[in-house]
Amino acid sequence: MCGIVGYVGTRRVVPILLEGLRRLEYRGYDSAGLVYHFENQLVRYRAKGKLVNLEKVVDEHIGVASSTGLGHTRWATHGAPTENNAHPHTDCTGELVVVHNGIIENYSALKKELTGKGHTFTSETDTEVLAHLIEDCLQGDLVAAVREALARVEGSYAIGVLWAKEPELLVAARNHSPLVMGVSSDACYIASDIPALLPYTRDVIFP
Repeated sequence: MCGIVGYVGTRRVVPILLEGLRRLEYRGYDSAGLVYHFENQLVRYRAKGKLVNLEKVVDEHIGVASSTGLGHTRWATHGAPTENNAHPHTDCTGELVVVHNGIIENYSALKKELTGKGHTFTSETDTEVLAHLIEDCLQGDLVAAVREALARVEGSYAIGVLWAKEPELLVAARNHSPLVMGVSSDACYIASDIPALLPYTRDVIFP
């Protein structure tokens, strides 16, 4: 099972993402990654193996002045447990990222269609197809693009989506796969399970 953590608020995001992922380690995983908004860009780090490997990679950025981000731990399904296949996955521009838990059953057909339109893929995962599909639908409204893309998806999913052009927006959606939202006076969280949210809020919503 994969683990998802997301945050948008006022606090520095990297420690929140790492703590949330630690609290989801029980779900099992073989790679980990995170992404955050910084200076109008998305900054992404990924690592094969245990969470400690990701922590080493991001250690010097632990206090970065970013308050929006996503974290993910992956259990390999489509594609080997490599850094390239680790989440978050990006679109062609690098301005949009997706984390995903679940199985996209029609990813092969979607990938073939998107490749025909000129999209370039860098992983073996079904999740990367989602990033490119949302990119293909994106006309300036991220929420509308996610809705349009998911209408074409067959399978189960819990996803988090970030776009460089909207630094205070985190879009999440689910179908069958677990996802919980936490809220506080100054922030919103998403996670695969409640333990990731407990240090920050006890107010949760099940979408």
